[in-house]
Amino acid sequence: MKRDKRAEDSITRVRESDGRSGGRNRPGFATGGERPLAVRCGAFGDMVLLTALIRELHARWGRPVDVVTSGPWSEPLLAGQPGVGEVLALRSRKTPYWLAPDQHRLVRWLRERGVTATWLCDDSEAMRALLARGGVPAPAIVDVRDHPLLAGEHATEQWRRIAAVTPPLWSDRDPPGRFTNRDGCELVVPAAARRELVTWLERRGLAGAPLVLIQAGNKRTMRRGLRRLAPNPKYWPGERWAAVIRAIAGERADARFLLLGTRPEMALNEEIAALAGVARVHNVADDLPVGRLVALLERAEALISVDSGPAHAAAAVGCPTIVLFGRASPSLYRPRGAAGAPVRLIRREAGGEAAMLAIEIGDVVAAWRSLAPPLSVSPPSSPP
Repeated sequence: MKRDKRAEDSITRVRESDGRSGGRNRPGFATGGERPLAVRCGAFGDMVLLTALIRELHARWGRPVDVVTSGPWSEPLLAGQPGVGEVLALRSRKTPYWLAPDQHRLVRWLRERGVTATWLCDDSEAMRALLARGGVPAPAIVDVRDHPLLAGEHATEQWRRIAAVTPPLWSDRDPPGRFTNRDGCELVVPAAARRELVTWLERRGLAGAPLVLIQAGNKRTMRRGLRRLAPNPKYWPGERWAAVIRAIAGERADARFLLLGTRPEMALNEEIAALAGVARVHNVADDLPVGRLVALLERAEALISVDSGPAHAAAAVGCPTIVLFGRASPSLYRPRGAAGAPVRLIRREAGGEAAMLAIEIGDVVAAWRSLAPPLSVSPPSSPP
C-alpha cells in the first residue's frame, strides 16, 4: 500500500543541535535530566506568547523544552529558538483518532520518549486524550485549567506563573535552575534569516530604506475575504489605513511601506495600496514565510497593526509597534516583548463599548509621532 506523503509530513520534528533524543526509554525526570514538554495548539500570536513559558522552563529545568503544537506557522517560528528542543506540529487534534496518522505518530513518540514533566497549555479534551494515549499520566501534568488567569494578568505573566508549578509526580524535588528576570516574550532571529532578508530586500529595491510595516488583516480576514469585513471585530476601514500611509509618507519621504499578511490578504492590501495612491507602498503578503516575516520585523522602523500575531512577534524582536485594539482585552493581549521596544495601544469606545471603528485616523498618526521622532533605521549586524 502506498504511503500518503502528506500524512508522513503532517507532524514535523525538529531537533536541537545537540542531538539529544528527549529522554527515550528513561524512567523519568527526577533530576532535571530529561526534557520538559509544553503542549499548546494556538494561532501565530499564541505561539509567540508561549516563548515566555519556554524560556522559564528551560531556565528552571536546565534542559531544552519539547513542544507539541499545531498549525504550519509553529515549527518555523519556534525551531532553533533558545530553549526549544523538538517541535511536533499536528495537522489537527480534532480529527477522529482513527483517521489521523499524525496523532498516531505523536502517541508513539510520547511513549518512546518516556514520561517527563508536562505543561498542558490548552483547554482541550482531545489533547488530554492524546497525552493519555501516549502514556503521560495526570500527575505528570501541570494543567492550565487548574491555574486560570488572575484579574488583570497578562498572558505572558500567566505562563511564567505556571512555569513555576511543579507537576505532582516531582513535587518532592527541586529543579536545578532558577527563573530569569526577563518579562514578556522574545524571539531570536538567526543570522541566516538576516542574510536571506538582505537578499530579498535588494531584489525588491528596498535595501537601506526605512521600512514602515502595516498589518491590516487578521485571521478572520483570511477566512472571510473582502466582502465580509464589516462583522470582523478587528476590521478598520481600508480608506483609513490609506490615509495613515499618506500622512506618514508626507512626513517621511524616504520611508517605504510594506503591507504584510498571507496570500488570502493580498486583495485587501491591494485595495489599501490603491486608496493610498503612494508609489512607495509594496504589497508583500504573498512572499512572507514565517522566518522572513520575523527577520523583517526586526529590521523595520515600526509596525502599525491590528491586534494580531505579527504585533506580538514585533514586540518579541524589539520592533516599535502601534496596535489598534477592538474588543480584545489589552491587559491580557497587549504585545509585550523582553526587548523592551515601545508599544503604543489605541483603543476607543462607541456606545460604551470598545470599537475599532471609533479609532480615528488622527489617533494612529499621533501614536506614530509619539514613538521617538525622528526614528531611523539601523539594520542589525550579521556575521559574514
